[in-house]
Amino acid sequence: MFIAMSMIPAGDLCGKLLTSSGIATPGFIASSRFVVGSALLLPFVPRGAYALLKDWRMWLRALLLVGGIFSVQTALKTEPLADVFAAFFVGPIISYVLSAIFLREPTTKLRSVLMLVGFAGVILVVRPGFGGSVNLLWAILAGGFYGAFLTTGRWLAHLGSPLELSLIQLLLAALFMLPIGLANLPDFTLSTSALTVGSAAFSMLGNLILLYAYSRVAATKLAPMVYFQLIAAVTLGWAAFGQLPDMLTWLGLAVVVSAGLGSAMLRR
Repeated sequence: MFIAMSMIPAGDLCGKLLTSSGIATPGFIASSRFVVGSALLLPFVPRGAYALLKDWRMWLRALLLVGGIFSVQTALKTEPLADVFAAFFVGPIISYVLSAIFLREPTTKLRSVLMLVGFAGVILVVRPGFGGSVNLLWAILAGGFYGAFLTTGRWLAHLGSPLELSLIQLLLAALFMLPIGLANLPDFTLSTSALTVGSAAFSMLGNLILLYAYSRVAATKLAPMVYFQLIAAVTLGWAAFGQLPDMLTWLGLAVVVSAGLGSAMLRR
């Protein structure tokens, strides 16, 4: 989960560098991420995986993936990284609730409290000023899509291997977004190409490893560990933009990590 949660923000950072500079649109970033990710996986997936294309649940999961990535890239185009992640982290709580309701996975009062503590730590880190920005609402929407996407990872884990599920969801998402991507092609340079491939590769690998985790452990136990994504986001934000965390940020990170580890160590 820690490796997966580190790769996904790296992909988002590559996309932000392209969209915030005006080189590419969020639609192109989302489309290229799915197309390139599919191309990277194709040589390793058995032909039997394509039978999953007949399952409507895979189409639903692909739509959730499309909605989440398009929404977060739209928010990242103009909004600060910290504010976007603050809104985006409604996802783990949504996943926790959906898994309990629809998958009948066990919950406890202590784990529920730790989920809320982890979210409080996130707020302490980013200290967002929710001013009603339309683009910040895109980030909240992305978190909603992501929470549902995390839950479907556990719901559909029995349909195939993580590799098979990753390929099919990427192929379907690429199909949905291809017209938008072709209509918004940027001028390709070496740096643009590298960031485009990096955005897709990091995202694909992160979600592939995420599927491996969700195929082995209950979603209600894994959901709090999604907060580890924040550690990677802070680190990458510092590396890309030179922003060092202050004392409150370090305190918030400690709260997030403690809550995530505490939830993971619970036996029930």
